[in-house]
Amino acid sequence: MFGYIKSVLDRDPAARWWELPLYPCVYALLLHRAAHLLWVLRIPILPRLLSQVSRFLTGIEIHPGARIGKCFFIDHGMGTVIGETCEIGDHVTLFQQVTLGGTGKEKGKRHPTLRHHVVVAAGAKVLGAIEIGEYSKVGANAVVVHDVPAHSTVVGVPGRVVTLRGRRLEGHELDHNMLPDPVLRRLEHLERDLARHAGSYAPRDRKKK
Repeated sequence: MFGYIKSVLDRDPAARWWELPLYPCVYALLLHRAAHLLWVLRIPILPRLLSQVSRFLTGIEIHPGARIGKCFFIDHGMGTVIGETCEIGDHVTLFQQVTLGGTGKEKGKRHPTLRHHVVVAAGAKVLGAIEIGEYSKVGANAVVVHDVPAHSTVVGVPGRVVTLRGRRLEGHELDHNMLPDPVLRRLEHLERDLARHAGSYAPRDRKKK
């Protein structure tokens, strides 16, 4: 429990240890642990009942079948949805209105797997039986439907993987205002190419008759 408290204080600059009892993610996680245990024991109805109580109290919906590692933190949390076959590693951070969902009515593994130290920003949707590699980061409102390699940042709709300065991305922080825009970057490259070759495409002067 001390490790969880420390991880929240490290990741949320507004957090104070005496305010943690007011954090909805604390209750959502505790209720999920109980619901997941009952789910593993194949107790009928009660696991889903606990998850619905948690949803009503916190605004966070976690299916009792989801597997969640240690030091998991949902900042704010309202509108967050985590599907049945989700697997979440250690020290993962989600922001509000994140959806870890499926893409259809298929059976079996149909929800994402998030490896250790993943950060998913506000409003992002991670859909399907895909894997988000460790230390990767998903930008706000991104829609991710394909695997993301470790130490990557993915932004946009649909999500595009962008490597920041070719260096390893570590830690829990995610500078939402510093996310790269791959479409804008490509347009800038095209503008530079056009400017560079403008002289080659200039029309030749016609000879006067």
